[in-house]
Amino acid sequence: MKEEKSRSKVQLRYSGKILRHWYWCVLLCLLLLCLTAGVLYVDTIAGCIVGVFSIVLYLTIVVLDIYYRPKVLLELLDFSQRFGGVEKDLLDEMMIPYGFVLPDGRIAWMNEMLCEMTKRGSDCHKSISSVFPELTAAEFPQAGEQSEKEIDYEDRKYRVVMKQIQLHEVLDGMDIAELEEKECSVVGLHFLDITELAHLQRENYEQKAAVGLLYVDNYEEAMDSVEDVRRSMLGALVERRITKYVISAGGLIKNLEKDKYLLVMNRVSLQSLVDDRFSLLEDVKTVNLGNSMNVTVSIGIGTDNGNYTDNYEAAHVAIEMALARGGDQAVVKDQDKISYYGGKTQRSESNTRVRARVKAQALRELIGARERVIVMGHKNTDIDSLGACVGVCCAAMHSDKPVHIVLGDVTASIRPWVNSLKDNIEYSEGVFVNHEQAIQLTNENTVVVVVDTNRPSMVECEELLYLTRNIVVLDHHRQGTDKIENAALSYIDPAVSSACEMITEIMQYYENGIRPKPYEADCIYAGIIIDTNNFMAKTGMRTFEAAAYLRRFGADVTRVRKVFRNDMDTYKARAEAVRHAELFMDSYAISVCPSQGIESPTVVGAQAANELLNIIGVKASFVLTDYSDKIFISARAIDEVNVQIIMERLGGGGHMNIAGAQLSGVDVDQARVMLKEVLTQMTKEGAI
Repeated sequence: MKEEKSRSKVQLRYSGKILRHWYWCVLLCLLLLCLTAGVLYVDTIAGCIVGVFSIVLYLTIVVLDIYYRPKVLLELLDFSQRFGGVEKDLLDEMMIPYGFVLPDGRIAWMNEMLCEMTKRGSDCHKSISSVFPELTAAEFPQAGEQSEKEIDYEDRKYRVVMKQIQLHEVLDGMDIAELEEKECSVVGLHFLDITELAHLQRENYEQKAAVGLLYVDNYEEAMDSVEDVRRSMLGALVERRITKYVISAGGLIKNLEKDKYLLVMNRVSLQSLVDDRFSLLEDVKTVNLGNSMNVTVSIGIGTDNGNYTDNYEAAHVAIEMALARGGDQAVVKDQDKISYYGGKTQRSESNTRVRARVKAQALRELIGARERVIVMGHKNTDIDSLGACVGVCCAAMHSDKPVHIVLGDVTASIRPWVNSLKDNIEYSEGVFVNHEQAIQLTNENTVVVVVDTNRPSMVECEELLYLTRNIVVLDHHRQGTDKIENAALSYIDPAVSSACEMITEIMQYYENGIRPKPYEADCIYAGIIIDTNNFMAKTGMRTFEAAAYLRRFGADVTRVRKVFRNDMDTYKARAEAVRHAELFMDSYAISVCPSQGIESPTVVGAQAANELLNIIGVKASFVLTDYSDKIFISARAIDEVNVQIIMERLGGGGHMNIAGAQLSGVDVDQARVMLKEVLTQMTKEGAI
């Protein structure tokens, strides 16, 4: 009773939507007043009667309002208090751990579930990072935003939903306290237990299918290198090694042909092979029953590409990639991501030229059916690229087709050769064209031949690749993820020493052979000299046969050597690069080549990298050159390290022994740090 009396003395008034509810009563009273005036105008007595009733109604409404207003407002107040208490109890007893944190990271409040989870009381005001190390104030969302983060806590996994709440919006219009600027908001944290969900997701991921293809690279050659009575035993032993390796990982293997296998496994089995870095690649080489040639295998696996059919198609792409890169490696295609493993040994050179003969005939037919030929190499054209272009020109001229070589900036390394070619009538006018001229000359009836590269981003004029479907790729570099698609003719052989060697073999089988002029033979021969480092790297029987073919048509070793001589500044720059080299991890020589005052510093850097290999203990050399706002890395090795896979980590590529990369947006010191990090990481992984 006392409480009700004290409440009745409180001055309460309607406001908000409740006050607006009474507007209808006032409106109805006004309408009744208008009705009374109308009736009074028609009949005085009737009007007076209606007026009396209107007054009685008005007085009744006023009396009832005065009597019931405090009672209604007090009932609303009681309901509000009781509802607020229910809300607080529901929030505190909510079955989801929930709490508030101040912007600086201090815990403001926790409900019972969060207290039970953290084993702390609701009065705990420690930093949130002291309770959950993975949560910091720096990760809190901005005003009005919401963010999520997954954390691990006591063998459970939680998704934390964080939302910032502005207190001035909640307390707007309520004069209960003054909020300091730094405490004008709190962050609400919901902890959703997703341990079971994460477990199911992981199980679903681990059981996804992976389909693979395994090819024995040199099955016939290995069998031919062993005695007849041991061939069946060698084949059985190789098959046993392969089968045992796949089954031990939990996979299924089926023999398709004598040197081809189909693999089926889940992601868990695939991950075990990846963690093992496909040790089968090295293990199968140890099989020896008197065979002079080690057996090597290539593996292509497709996974997470959809159904079994999609994974099988991805496996086909992966195995083709592995073979195009020289074999003896594994390629995993996981959707758009392609990973490479192995590839540590040099691909053995094939003694047969059947493939070169077939490609030469296909090239002759393709050129003969089109009206003109445009040939180009890679950007920053070197002598191997130019020499291969000249070889294609010889083939096109032999077929009486107009031919053009696309050149950008002519560097000092190829300027003598370009000038030598222009001094002859066949190359004097119209053969060498720039990018704009080449684009104007290219149409659907044009053959575009790309030499010494298979990456669209590296060609001299990439626009030409989209102006015709008659594209030919002739290259000796290993393929990467970025490759020229839908080529009408593709001849990529990483076992060949140079593009010039490749084009020389094609010339020999191109319509009863081509007879190059001496100056053309010199240019092609020079490309072989450069890429083999004077016949000391990647040199095989076919390399000397190609050199002998060019020598037979007038290639002069003395003339070529004179052109390769350097001026004094270039020689000093190369010597400086060698002198300031550092030995990293006791195996890798790293140096910087000076570029000031040198017209072709990248060529000098490559020469310095070759020189560093002459130092005892150096497994690979890397020379960095700052040129044209980029950092060029020339990588060289003899046989112990695959520098191609190292350069691929930096966005480059090449051969096992000769590779390179270009870095943009960094200086020399940053590039050196990046290179060292890659070498350190790959050494830990066992990739090199």
